[in-house]
Amino acid sequence: MSHANAPLSELGRLRLARFRVEAGASEAQAAERFQVSVTTAARWASRYRQQGAAAMVDRSSRPHRCPHQTRRRLVKKVVHLRTKRGWGPARIGPRVGLPASTVHKILRRQGLPRLVDVDLATRGELRRRGHRYEHEHPGDLVHVDIKKLGRIPDGGGWKAHGRSMGSTAAKKKARTGYDYVHSMVDDHSRLAYSEILTDEKGPTCAGFILRAAEHFAGHGITIERVITDNHFSYRRSTDVKAAMTVLGATPKFIKPHCPWQNGKVERFNRTLATEWAYRQVFDSNAERAAALAPWLNEYNTQRRHSALGGLPPISRLSPT
Repeated sequence: MSHANAPLSELGRLRLARFRVEAGASEAQAAERFQVSVTTAARWASRYRQQGAAAMVDRSSRPHRCPHQTRRRLVKKVVHLRTKRGWGPARIGPRVGLPASTVHKILRRQGLPRLVDVDLATRGELRRRGHRYEHEHPGDLVHVDIKKLGRIPDGGGWKAHGRSMGSTAAKKKARTGYDYVHSMVDDHSRLAYSEILTDEKGPTCAGFILRAAEHFAGHGITIERVITDNHFSYRRSTDVKAAMTVLGATPKFIKPHCPWQNGKVERFNRTLATEWAYRQVFDSNAERAAALAPWLNEYNTQRRHSALGGLPPISRLSPT
């Protein structure tokens, strides 16, 4: 099919060619009659003489040869390094002597998936994990998880002092321990609640779930189901089971090795790390701990959430 601005259709070209060749009109007469240039009239007439009506169709504009095209040997090497070693354009380029941008174009032309979509162990393309879901009402499902953070020694840690922090044997042997940030996120509204606790044992997890449920109740949320990973503190703890009974909630566990099923709190943990825990250099662990509550309040009441149309989680809750 001719392009949108073409003055001649295939039928118009045929009529022009026959007018020139069979009717004996000059090229100037044919050009004037069909409102095209003399060169165009001559070209279609010449094609008609050589191949007849079949030559009036559009031809590909692809060049017959491309002297600057990457050699097939290099293309095969690029494909081999991607499929066998799992390298990206930045590593393949220097190895084969091509710019990374050229390597990227070769990989796209060959139909190879991006590295982010590839299982580097099998070199196979990852299967999509299904569509995103969201429960209809607050409390229908809440996600619970724990984020483990290294404690900050008094005076600041590595971020504050760099390698000099561990310059002596005593400093290297010092053990600061860990903080365990327990978090609960509502599936519908994304309202979040977090506490910094000393461990991730069953009684600790049970106490957190009860306090988080009380906090959610203050926002008019009644918890019906609680989803967690398969850590023994959730699956085997009698304290956690007792807490579920008190709440009248149903426990739910993700499939083994499928953390995306608890994705809303996993994504919250990432935001918590980047926007609170590692947002700035803290001089002490207490200073970082004190910054959690203000940040959490801002997250729930002011921070824009892309999954909520740019609104904060509190916007999905009814006034209480």
